[in-house]
Amino acid sequence: MNRIFGTSTSKKPKPSLQDAIASTDSRVASIEVKIKKLDGELARYKEQMSKLRTGPGKDAIQQRALRTLKQKRMYEGQLAQLQQQTFNMESASLATENLRNTMATVEAMKQANKEIKKQYGKFDIDKIENMHYDMEDLLEQANEIQETLGRSYAVPDEIDEADLEAG
Repeated sequence: MNRIFGTSTSKKPKPSLQDAIASTDSRVASIEVKIKKLDGELARYKEQMSKLRTGPGKDAIQQRALRTLKQKRMYEGQLAQLQQQTFNMESASLATENLRNTMATVEAMKQANKEIKKQYGKFDIDKIENMHYDMEDLLEQANEIQETLGRSYAVPDEIDEADLEAG
């Protein structure tokens, strides 16, 4: 058969999850409109039945009301199924998005790990320790210089408080 009629060379892209959700949502909206229409019909039938006396006319309206009620219940069942399908698809979509975010986070962490290892490879801990010891020595020398410069030349070291009060 394919030789006679051929096959389609253009392949349609598969619908995405978002497309399926949108399609289901539009079907839900359509069914909700039908249910509202049936509610209106049921209200009319109820009003008509309240005005009529028992008899063949009332029985006919009651039969139409029962058919309308069955139709409404059928639509309500379909609506519940479609809403559950939408919920399931949205859950799957959220799980997929969370997985994508997790994968992106893992990739970012791998890249950061490589960068950190690369940067730490440039450090020599012995050189850092030697630099630290050199800094300690330099600070000690700076303190000695400050102490030397801070000495007073004219004041003797052995002055008592009593000498200061007397003076």
